Amino acid sequence: MKFEIYKKSQGKYTRLCTFGGAMAIGIIGAVILSEQLVVLTHKNMLGDAGIYLQYGIPTMLILGLAWLMFWLVNRPASADFLIATESEMKKVSWSSRKEIVGSTKVVIVTTFIMAGILFGVDIIFIMFFQLITLNPSF
Repeated sequence: MKFEIYKKSQGKYTRLCTFGGAMAIGIIGAVILSEQLVVLTHKNMLGDAGIYLQYGIPTMLILGLAWLMFWLVNRPASADFLIATESEMKKVSWSSRKEIVGSTKVVIVTTFIMAGILFGVDIIFIMFFQLITLNPSF
């Protein structure tokens, strides 16, 4: 297997972000695994090799994940998909800050209006059910 980058100039940022995201998840998992192996080390279940296993196993898993992700993001089928994804994302027309702020204000005001209407309907139902029941305490 050759270590070369497929279509080197295309889809660079999408591939880097995919690789970085997978590595971040892998590093979090390795830290958690290392913490779990600390328990075994402190209980002396692993003996003298405990410290090497505590850091060696997670390090090997990280290196294996790095190799796997490098292979995946440079495999022609995966790379072509990521390249196409990046090119499609460049075609998206993103809303401006002004449009987003305006839309957010509309959503917040509408939410408060709906909450007020539902509060009023709830009060009306409470009064109605207190009126028709024999026990007025609610």
